[in-house]
Amino acid sequence: MNPCDGSRGTKFAGIGYYIPERVLTNFDLEKMVDTTDEWIVTRTGIHERHIAKAEEASSDMAIHAARMAMADAKVSPGDIDLIVVGTATGDLPFPSTACIVQYNIGAKNAAAFDVAAACSGFIYALTIVHSMISSGKFRRALVIGVETLSRIVDYEDRATCVLFGDGAGAVVMEPCDPGEGILATYVKSDGSYTDLLYLPAGGSRRPLTEERLKNREQYVKMKGDGLFKYAVKAMVEAGETVLRDAKLKTSDVDFVIPHQANLRIIEGVRTRLRLPPEKVIVNIDHVGNTSTASIPIALCEARDKGLIKRGDTLLLVAFGGGLTWGAVLLTY
Repeated sequence: MNPCDGSRGTKFAGIGYYIPERVLTNFDLEKMVDTTDEWIVTRTGIHERHIAKAEEASSDMAIHAARMAMADAKVSPGDIDLIVVGTATGDLPFPSTACIVQYNIGAKNAAAFDVAAACSGFIYALTIVHSMISSGKFRRALVIGVETLSRIVDYEDRATCVLFGDGAGAVVMEPCDPGEGILATYVKSDGSYTDLLYLPAGGSRRPLTEERLKNREQYVKMKGDGLFKYAVKAMVEAGETVLRDAKLKTSDVDFVIPHQANLRIIEGVRTRLRLPPEKVIVNIDHVGNTSTASIPIALCEARDKGLIKRGDTLLLVAFGGGLTWGAVLLTY
């Protein structure tokens, strides 16, 4: 997608996030599955992840993040006219988690829908909302990435259960002058590799049955080696594309916030983009892979630590099941 060339740009007016209180460490996992802290850290860079309470659903975490983002933007629920939630683990197959959030925060004037693009969902949602606000149809939107991945993780599969955590991140988006805020966006997909990361049962193709539950088909399946190769290549392509569209160089970027999939993937992207380590925001060590929520959570934590400030040029890049990938380049 090309940089915004319309009459309006879009910017982040406020940001917020939520991480559940419960912490699941690598040492906890050692008691649950055949793994070790050293094995996990060496292969993923993860030391711990946060897990939602039994009564805590994706919409609950999304609401926390949304309220923080609205407070940061100094807007009320009545000011929001669009809510888009990126998630693979919504409360229900339908209605959308966005509708549940809309009701619970009291955003009575808002349209609401979900986006399903796996770990790239937040980038896809930003791209959609950027276009909708730039068109003049909407003025102020909440974009939320949220996952309760602990509900679809098989804690008998050491290849996947060590990776994933729960959480939510949100941004309030509103109009700005062209050339400010979001500078360029890019999204892409390749459906020929759906077997690399997917949830086998629970949809119309393979409804849940007693036999499929027994075979643990209700849990996420992943072919990690195949994903690694495509993830690095795709995220680099996405990042280079938005930089080229905005007529900027890598050296013009203050910080890159990649999807926190795996430390080795992040390092691969950093190396290919020829970035110094201090320009890449990494928080996977203490939150794990939170899929759609990973970029906004990392953004919020970096802002709270004083690393990111207003006026910085940020490159957001993601890759997920589908396969899907994309990037957003913006001035924060």
